[in-house]
Amino acid sequence: MDGLIYRSAKALAEAIRTKEVSSYEVVTACISLIEAVNPKINAVVQNRFEEAVDEARQADDALRQGESWGSLHGVPMTIKDSLDTAGVVTTVGTKGRQSFIPTRDATAVARPRAAGAILVGKTNTSELTAAGITDNHIYGQTNNPYDLNRTPGGSSGGAAAIVATGAIPFDIGSDSSGSVRLPAHYCGVAGLKPTMGRVSRTGHIPSFDIGLLDPITQIGPLARHVEDLPLLLRIISGVDWIDPTIVPVPLGNPEDVNLSQLRVAYYSDNGIETPTSDTEQVIKEAIEVLSAGGMKLVEDRPPIVQNPDLLSGKLVLADGGDAIRKILQTVGTAIDETHPSISWTQSGEVVPTLELTALIAQWNIFRSQMLTFMKEYDAIVCPASSTPAPPHEAADTDFSYTSPYNLTGWPAVVVRGGTSSEGLPIGVQIIARPWHEDVACAIAQQIENELGGWQLPSI
Repeated sequence: MDGLIYRSAKALAEAIRTKEVSSYEVVTACISLIEAVNPKINAVVQNRFEEAVDEARQADDALRQGESWGSLHGVPMTIKDSLDTAGVVTTVGTKGRQSFIPTRDATAVARPRAAGAILVGKTNTSELTAAGITDNHIYGQTNNPYDLNRTPGGSSGGAAAIVATGAIPFDIGSDSSGSVRLPAHYCGVAGLKPTMGRVSRTGHIPSFDIGLLDPITQIGPLARHVEDLPLLLRIISGVDWIDPTIVPVPLGNPEDVNLSQLRVAYYSDNGIETPTSDTEQVIKEAIEVLSAGGMKLVEDRPPIVQNPDLLSGKLVLADGGDAIRKILQTVGTAIDETHPSISWTQSGEVVPTLELTALIAQWNIFRSQMLTFMKEYDAIVCPASSTPAPPHEAADTDFSYTSPYNLTGWPAVVVRGGTSSEGLPIGVQIIARPWHEDVACAIAQQIENELGGWQLPSI
């Protein structure tokens, strides 16, 4: 298979379709790589290797008979363990679901499968996706493939880690404060958080019925190559007639974006967490290549620092942790069985009604201020975090560069832009106006083209 296995999902699908390679060859090669690297990183926590090989043979037989299953025909994938997969244990990292086997796929799983993708396994997550590291009492800790002593981030850490190794072309994760983008940054892959209302949360924990914080969680893809993000978004997005928040807004095509017409704001320091010098240098290099590509770059920072309370988690803890307790009760996990990494979810007190009303008003004022700022720009470029991946024992995750864009609901992409002095990936975050994932992906593609993007770790 040589380097063919490291191609994008889009390119692999084309190679399978044209019979340059068989789905069987791709799937078995991916399984061999997973078996080689997974003992070191603990990213894939459930596998369906035998079933995937059988499905790959069926995919090849279908092609020989002139049948196509869709745009991902015969391409292997893994799925974050917070998304239900029919017939495969889905735990969300919590004891109460240790042996839970869903009877139906989450919407964001069913759609790539319907497009011909083959599910190879499930990837590790933090318990209930509620932490910036990937560790739980069922499967344990996931390691960063660029340095096993460091975190891959969370909560989509297993997804980012296995994609980074080259063992799988893509995964589907979820992002409530940066849980797709931060692991993408730490692991040097590409990740997309779509616009609020673009992709259904049906079959995900937490789902759309979590209450006050329903808008902040979005489902999005992680891949080695940026070109797969719009492809996967087109497949998983749209109304499913279950999640009531989904809006049928047409998707733009990144290839139609005229980069020379874009006006882009950028900043290296958000005024909350000071970035490392390596991080600042990567942002500088990204700005230089975008400017050389014809974009109008303006150093300007949105009004994030005027809203520290929103970033410190008051909204998340406004219910005193009741939303998380209800999920735990539903799945049968006792509070004393939960992982220490999610203890923060029970650390708040219920906010009185008047204060809660004021907090929601503050949230909407923040969104309005940010929207006014964005009137002058097509996109924002900034770090995904202030540092590269920290060591496990010091994994104080910095969400201050990502969480504001969960609160606005805007689309955001992270792509690898460079490498730290320790040899760790550093991502660049691109945020676009609502419903303009095409713009964010087009800018990310330019950065990948000029700065190299994903690099194979020497794991």
